[in-house]
Amino acid sequence: MREARVSRKTAETAIEVTVNLDGTGQYDCQTGVGFFDHMLDQLARHSLMDLTVRAKGDTHIDDHHTVEDTGIALGQTLTQALGDKRGIRRYGQFRLAMDDAQVACALDLSARPYLVWNVPFPTPKIGTFDTELVREFFQALSTHGGITLHVDLVHGVNSHHIAEAAFKAVARALREAVEPDPRMAGALPSTKGAL
Repeated sequence: MREARVSRKTAETAIEVTVNLDGTGQYDCQTGVGFFDHMLDQLARHSLMDLTVRAKGDTHIDDHHTVEDTGIALGQTLTQALGDKRGIRRYGQFRLAMDDAQVACALDLSARPYLVWNVPFPTPKIGTFDTELVREFFQALSTHGGITLHVDLVHGVNSHHIAEAAFKAVARALREAVEPDPRMAGALPSTKGAL
């Protein structure tokens, strides 16, 4: 089973993340940040990963540390669950429409973290959630998951729809990338001999 659990504790946050890459998209995410929980639920459901997140952070200051550190822990969990990456597709892409918003994602589970983020938000907040934290989450996920991640807003006018389309597009691309490739027969998807 491609499962992993990571616990991360700092002076600012205490986070535990459990993931099963071969799940059915079950989720139980409790971070204390309502909109972020909703986005993590979307990530799980549309990637078909089973995801459990428990996070306690210094949200009396703001949501930044909780969101960023959850991205760090999730990236580390994905890395552990993927193991040596033998037999996976490695690459994934998806272009997702949600009402007014359309977001394109392409990614590579290369162990070479790099984020290209072209997702401007028309408003600074979604309810009480800072829209700039969407990028912070994906930066942390990319860095600690070893993911080359490109996310581009094609168009959109509603910040909630844009954020949700981004999470769903990344989820669908991840789903493709982590899936076993029946033609690989357990081989490493690289000519370098390691990922």
